[in-house]
Amino acid sequence: MSTTLDAPAHRSAPLHAQLVDTLGRQVVSGELPPGTVLRIDQLDERHGVSRSVVREAVRVLDSMGLVEARKRLGVRVLPSSSWNVFDPRVIRWRLDGPGREQQLLSLGEVRRGIEPVAAELAAAHASPEQCGVMVGAVVQMAVHAKSGDLEAYLRADQLFHATLLAASGNEMLAALGDVVVELPLPRPDSATVRLHGDLVEAVQLGDPAGARAAALSLASWCPAAVTDRRTASNARTQA
Repeated sequence: MSTTLDAPAHRSAPLHAQLVDTLGRQVVSGELPPGTVLRIDQLDERHGVSRSVVREAVRVLDSMGLVEARKRLGVRVLPSSSWNVFDPRVIRWRLDGPGREQQLLSLGEVRRGIEPVAAELAAAHASPEQCGVMVGAVVQMAVHAKSGDLEAYLRADQLFHATLLAASGNEMLAALGDVVVELPLPRPDSATVRLHGDLVEAVQLGDPAGARAAALSLASWCPAAVTDRRTASNARTQA
């Protein structure tokens, strides 16, 4: 099957990034099942790109654990147990494919596992600047929830959670920021914004127990009532 790389969603990205996205989605969705062997000399022709572009894309996919490239043997698709499941691109591909429900469950469990700890630590370690960033993010969430600007609301929410992890003072928790912000969040409403406000207030007051409790409440989201980047993108396209 021939696949072109000139779809609107791809046009602003370099060719190798387009090919990474195309092949990555095919692997994660199961369209290219584990054990499938791909040949570079076939991929370049199939996707209408040069071999150097294919090699660069394969190198990236190899680093993500999606494929394994071996000289004279081709490029072999690897099982999900080999994937770098913390790579934001893998997470997004899973959220966009048949593995969405499992990815939602996994992300929710990760957030519930680490954010209460991060919040507790942030109550002891957050700088005034970090508190200011989180307060500002909550204000922006309130504004955009009211205006219905979902994409801006998502950006503010992501900034809040990434800053919270950084404010923990634990570099390993902070490094998980790119993973945690991929979790779809409850639809914008005053209750959700208020929970964010309660959390940052506890952090500002230096109240570890209160921060932990607020983070637990915030992490108790319902998968049936979440929205994500695709909804934001669709809303922007239709506007």
